[in-house]
Amino acid sequence: QVQLVESGGGSVQPGGSLRLSCVASGSISSVNAMGWYRQAPEKERELVASITIGVGIDYADSVEGRFTISRDIAKNTVYLQMNSLKPEDTGVYYCYEDFKPPWWTSVRRFWGQGTQVTVSS
Repeated sequence: QVQLVESGGGSVQPGGSLRLSCVASGSISSVNAMGWYRQAPEKERELVASITIGVGIDYADSVEGRFTISRDIAKNTVYLQMNSLKPEDTGVYYCYEDFKPPWWTSVRRFWGQGTQVTVSS
């Protein structure tokens, strides 16, 4: 099993910045991918940014150039640096990890509890 603990959400004015962190338990070598989704009120959850191990990094078009995802392997932590925040970035941000030890037959996705980000003047 994997536990993901998020932190760093809060309220900020438009144009401001926030940095989200997500600390994961479990073996580093069994991680296939990590990233962030968000869900605004009455909207579906959408992918914001992801790191696929050995493949690369992807961003939603709406955050490209403003958000940066990074990973600290030693700390088993993934970060989301959010700059130039807009009101439409408001939502609950969820960290995820795709995890598969060698003895599992398939990848399983684990989720954090979510952290609220509010961008408002």
